[in-house]
Amino acid sequence: MAYDEELELPPARRRIFCNRTLNLRSIRAVGFDMDYTLIHYRVEAWEDHAYRHVKDRLAARGWPVDGLAFDHESVRLGLILDLEHGNIVKANRFGYVKRAVHGTRPLPYEEQRTLYARDRVDLSSPRWVFLNTLFSLSEACMYGQMVDRLDDGSLPGPMGYADLYGHIRASLDEAHVEGQLKAEILADPARFVVLDEELPLALRDLREAGKKLLLITNSEWPYTRDLMAYAFDRFLPEGTTWRALFDMVIVSARKPSFFELRDPCFEVIDEEGRLLPVLRPELGGIYLGSHAAAVETSLGLSGGEILYVGDHIFSDVRVSRSLLRWRTALVLRDLEPELDAIAGFEADQRELSSLMDEKERLEHQFSRLRLGKQRLERGYGPRPDSSVAALEARMRALRDQLVALDARIGPLAARAGELSNERWGLLLRTGNDKSHLARQIERYADIYTSRVSNFLALTPFVYLRSPRGSLPHDPGP
Repeated sequence: MAYDEELELPPARRRIFCNRTLNLRSIRAVGFDMDYTLIHYRVEAWEDHAYRHVKDRLAARGWPVDGLAFDHESVRLGLILDLEHGNIVKANRFGYVKRAVHGTRPLPYEEQRTLYARDRVDLSSPRWVFLNTLFSLSEACMYGQMVDRLDDGSLPGPMGYADLYGHIRASLDEAHVEGQLKAEILADPARFVVLDEELPLALRDLREAGKKLLLITNSEWPYTRDLMAYAFDRFLPEGTTWRALFDMVIVSARKPSFFELRDPCFEVIDEEGRLLPVLRPELGGIYLGSHAAAVETSLGLSGGEILYVGDHIFSDVRVSRSLLRWRTALVLRDLEPELDAIAGFEADQRELSSLMDEKERLEHQFSRLRLGKQRLERGYGPRPDSSVAALEARMRALRDQLVALDARIGPLAARAGELSNERWGLLLRTGNDKSHLARQIERYADIYTSRVSNFLALTPFVYLRSPRGSLPHDPGP
């Protein structure tokens, strides 16, 4: 496309979505997380490894784990563990539970409604565990499977559902598992890493537009050095490495404490990772530790002048926004299959919406007839000219129409509820409402997208405007 041609938007799966208006021209520095932000992994390989580690640890304790395997469809980001009842649930934006399984058994609607009629998810309570990290998915899968075995008496006791989670959590030594997996990744990166040839150019555009680029990752220096070289250097001009893209690199950042505390700073002075204590990080260097306030001082920037891009809703996005007022971008790779599923259902969704509009119209007619019958029988207020018998006949006809309409709506509604995942449906929706995950994204991420290279289509000078918020009283399309 010529540079003076009208902008052609990329497909939905590659767009940037805006919760709060963001003028990228006013951003003077952009910080990036690495894992699952700049570097995307083959998720199943990572999750399987973590799950196997938990399974081996539990087997060493004598727990019955034979025959168990990680089920990729059973758990998703944004789900919540209810440690009081041994359930995995999906809640809407208000915290009301809309879907639930006990262990691995889906709860029937009536049982779920009875259990959660007066309960709302409150993530500040230790009862609820929000699945917003990679390791939490392997934990959650094992937790559901072990709830089944706790219920059938196969586990040593006495033990409650919260105790069970504590044992599983203790069996997952994150540092140990992460170290093992990272060694495997570096030994065979092609098996684990998904390359994105557009990414280096997207970063180069931002840097050449005058923005300072920062890499702020919890990963250690040797791993960061080798993995960034693998993912970036092949797509850069000969003789150029990934380091030329970044004005500052901070490894072992220990987020979220990076944004909260004032940890000491060390300069990485050679390729082997030898360290020299320094007051604060400076442009052009590679550092271990430090903290966000020191970065702001070195840059001479603060708050809304800095955009931080990460994949973790809490450690990357919520903390940097809440404490420092940095602008925030969330990378959610699962958004791509989500949007593909929605696009594939578009024709059915139009039909479903039309049928629901017709149902609402018929229900209103039925209710008006019922009210007219009531007034006739009890002799008050304005009354219809028809007889009770005539009103009842018309009500029966409408009831038949509604039954026929429901027979058409049912299969479409069921398919809509299974988009992207048969058990849990879409990540960001629960029926017609937003999911609890969507609410977290809405509150803390100024923008969100599926990958960093999506900035390529919109240039470093884009003015991203949030859409007009919809309200129930807004006129329809």
